Amino acid sequence: MQLGTIRWNVDPVLVQLGNFPLRYYSLLFGTGVALGYIIVRRLYQRAGKSIEPLDMLATYIIIGIIIGARLGHCLFYEPTYYLQHPIEMIFPIQKIEGSYRFVAYSGLASHGGGIGVLIAVLLYCKKYTVKVWPLLDKIAMAAPITGACIRVGNFMNSEILGEPTGGRFGVIFERVDQLPRHPAQLYEAFAYLFIFILLSKLYRSKKQYQSGFISGLMLTLLFTARFLIEFSKINQVQFEEGMLLNMGQYLSLPFIILGIALMYNKRSFR
Repeated sequence: MQLGTIRWNVDPVLVQLGNFPLRYYSLLFGTGVALGYIIVRRLYQRAGKSIEPLDMLATYIIIGIIIGARLGHCLFYEPTYYLQHPIEMIFPIQKIEGSYRFVAYSGLASHGGGIGVLIAVLLYCKKYTVKVWPLLDKIAMAAPITGACIRVGNFMNSEILGEPTGGRFGVIFERVDQLPRHPAQLYEAFAYLFIFILLSKLYRSKKQYQSGFISGLMLTLLFTARFLIEFSKINQVQFEEGMLLNMGQYLSLPFIILGIALMYNKRSFR
């Protein structure tokens, strides 16, 4: 190992269960969702509310994450291919040598997942007559932890790589090349963890903002971090070459604007 560099060559598959490969990414994705559920449940308990509705809420959110993240990747990053192969957009299959084979989903986009969660929560609140903003504030508390786990999963997959550092420090993803690179996945994971700690302190503070302020703050902080860290990443798709900003940055801007608008409108104390 060179001074200041880490060589990374972990097999993305944790264990092979027959024909089904259990990947670190899948395990960390599930762990992130489970931790998010635990956080929301504790917030419900502290507020003296019944946790009985949480199972149905979790179902809505999980479906929203998966559908939103999948459609987000297909439509934001590879629209030309997937609009010509719509069945592969919906099902985890791919046409190889004339026949469809199970290949698992090869792309998920966090921005699409965020949109999917928002739509799922709105549908849940409408169906079960639940106030939107207090619920979104609780989910906003959990979102950074889920995001951090997913980014660690990307690190285990040696994907979403950072730019070469151009020096004698960084992570060498040996499954890709021999260049020391910025561990952009870990930059995001640590940023999201910091945001979670900050939100937790604010949520427990004596200052009680209107419902919706926490949601706005989370969106502003998380997607600003995402916007800035994107500068350390290589482009994910070819069409980003020559663009002023990459797709992840353009997609982050509406979330940042929404977050700032929410913070402004919900800034007063209760």
